[in-house]
Amino acid sequence: MVRRTKEEAQETRAQILEAAEKAFYKRGVARTTLADIAKEAGVTRGAIYWHFNDKAELVEAMLDSLHEPLDALARASESEDEVDPLGCMRKLLVRLMHQMVLDPKTRRINEILHHKCEFTDDMCEIRQQRQSSTIECHAHIALSLGNAVKRGQLPADVDPERAALAIYAYIDGLIRRWLLLPDSFDLLNQAEQWIDTGLDMLRLSPALRK
Repeated sequence: MVRRTKEEAQETRAQILEAAEKAFYKRGVARTTLADIAKEAGVTRGAIYWHFNDKAELVEAMLDSLHEPLDALARASESEDEVDPLGCMRKLLVRLMHQMVLDPKTRRINEILHHKCEFTDDMCEIRQQRQSSTIECHAHIALSLGNAVKRGQLPADVDPERAALAIYAYIDGLIRRWLLLPDSFDLLNQAEQWIDTGLDMLRLSPALRK
């Protein structure tokens, strides 16, 4: 009975998250209320508060679901024992591009994040979450690039912090542009080419040297 109750609770949580994703995609995050999400999910607002403290926590849980399929590659590129950290990063980024095109859920959530998440005055908590997430992501990238320098995959005088900022801005801009104008370039079939362009920047740009 206890196991069944836990399973039902997890099913309800997943149902709420799916409803939130649909509601955010249709209305934008700022315009979506918990009442909208409850109606979409077919539950009460009380059921939402049982699983999530507020809308910001719902957004955070929705975004967290994007990271799970790629966690293993991310951890590998951050490991000092990984012999090919730059290769792991390349695989991670190519897979991310493919997911963006082929997986509707990944595309919807990224579109919400990039184009439908308005940081209005009452959305300060979500803004702070995005700031924290960006800082954490930067630290992971800088660690991976530092490992690539140690393995001789990047020039010894590359500045990992500056290089991490450059590759993050490049990938973020690439995704944002494709989501806005998906017919302007073939992200699926050109994913490797676009990722290699970014990695060439890290290898060759004098401006990224210490």
